[in-house]
Amino acid sequence: MDDELERGRAACARRVWEEAHESLARADAISPLGADDVELLSLAAYMLGRDDESMGLLERAHQAHLEAGSMRRAVRAAMWVCMHHASRGEMGPAGGWLARSERLLGDEECAERGYLLIPAAFGAEAAGDLEAAAATAAAAVEIGQRFGDPDLYALATHLQGQFVIRQGRADQGFRLLDEAMVASTSGTVSPIVTGLVYCGVILACVEVLDVRRASEWTQVLARWCAEQPGLVAFTGRCLVHRAEIMQLHGAWPDALDEARRAAERLVQGFNRAAAAQAFYRQGEVLRLSGRLDEAEEAYVASSRYGWEPQPGLALLRLGQGRPDAAAAAIRRVLAETTIWSRRAVLLPARVEIALALGELEDARAAAGELDALSAQHGGTMLRALAATALAAVHLAAGEQEEALVAARRATEDWRALEAPYEEACARVAVGLACSALGDEDAAALELAAARATFAELGATPDLARVREELETPAADAHGLTARELEVLRLVTAGESNRAIASALVISEHTVARHLQNIFRKLDVSSRTAASAFAYEHGLV
Repeated sequence: MDDELERGRAACARRVWEEAHESLARADAISPLGADDVELLSLAAYMLGRDDESMGLLERAHQAHLEAGSMRRAVRAAMWVCMHHASRGEMGPAGGWLARSERLLGDEECAERGYLLIPAAFGAEAAGDLEAAAATAAAAVEIGQRFGDPDLYALATHLQGQFVIRQGRADQGFRLLDEAMVASTSGTVSPIVTGLVYCGVILACVEVLDVRRASEWTQVLARWCAEQPGLVAFTGRCLVHRAEIMQLHGAWPDALDEARRAAERLVQGFNRAAAAQAFYRQGEVLRLSGRLDEAEEAYVASSRYGWEPQPGLALLRLGQGRPDAAAAAIRRVLAETTIWSRRAVLLPARVEIALALGELEDARAAAGELDALSAQHGGTMLRALAATALAAVHLAAGEQEEALVAARRATEDWRALEAPYEEACARVAVGLACSALGDEDAAALELAAARATFAELGATPDLARVREELETPAADAHGLTARELEVLRLVTAGESNRAIASALVISEHTVARHLQNIFRKLDVSSRTAASAFAYEHGLV
């Protein structure tokens, strides 16, 4: 037993979790472990993703500490059991363990008192009182400092940072998060708290669209995970973040693989919230790749695990030729969303869908709100989203010079973020603006560059759209492309923009843009004049 026990302890110190678990479990089978070693076995089980086994062992350690009269250690174990149940949404058991901890601790002033504040901070957050949540976390930080408890200090500091950021004080919040990260990398913080802090910091970055910082910390988390053979805990959430970064940087097949691996691990680990994010990420990659049926399945799975799969599902409906359903969904979710960072993710879809329905003023309002959020909160990604939306609105309104300025700005920002798909979309807008201004050479160059990127990424729907824009004008068609001729013939038949969009399976926004190009190429100013030109020159 002694040999197995020493091997298990040594393996825990080296963070070789499979070996630690096997050795400690064998030692326990020979003779029941003491409370401290049961906690080590619980830790190894947790890091291997065996959550139920880990919590059972921690409950056993709690009881052993009670029997030994180690009240503080018993309370500490009980609080981790409480937080585990709470993370699963099992609020009844969580509340029971919290009540037990409070009763056992009584009025004693100690570090464990700070752990009791963690559920209270989460409760205040759930009630919408971020000020109280941040203040409660700050009180826990002070207790961690006063009693020299590195786990409590790091955990509470990172929670305080998250709450402060959600209050809109990003600079102060990120200073707290950076402080928590420094503490977590010092070697004095337990593996579980280190993992929680890493994931919490990355989540905070993602929530406020700070993709550069999120990418940097995701790489740190990935290295930390890779240093621990057999590690399962935290790798699911890590894979979700990695998938999102991979998608942004254009590695779509890798992003899809990572998201699928994450979903498998998170479903097995009963982390429903993170599993929902993994399925949503799959849906996004599949939708952009044109695999619409598979994307719908992924969005449905995301919803089943508790996430509102928007704006992806609304954009999927638009891609399926159901713009009214898309508009109803995006209006509804925006109406019930107040958090600025979440609105910033939804508003670009609102712009795209409104333009598809010809609702120019609604699109302009959504783009204006996005631009105001960019001015208020800053950040390269938010600025790029706003510029992209404004370019689309200006194009639809025939404001070509303004469209070109916004599209150029968006192109530069997306390039700085190393986001090839988004950059290519912005270059399409540049090309369309140049074409509308009569510079066909510049338009062709921009559209050809975008087409090459879409082809490399496998962005099938966007590739088809750009190929259409690059069509060589038909002979004796007065410079009109084959698609523009189709639109003109339907105009001469008296069809409305909506009817033309339905017949050609394109958006009303695209129909309007084709009409602008037709008017410019034929040197006419109305549908009636274009129809007359078509009859006079034998185009119908």
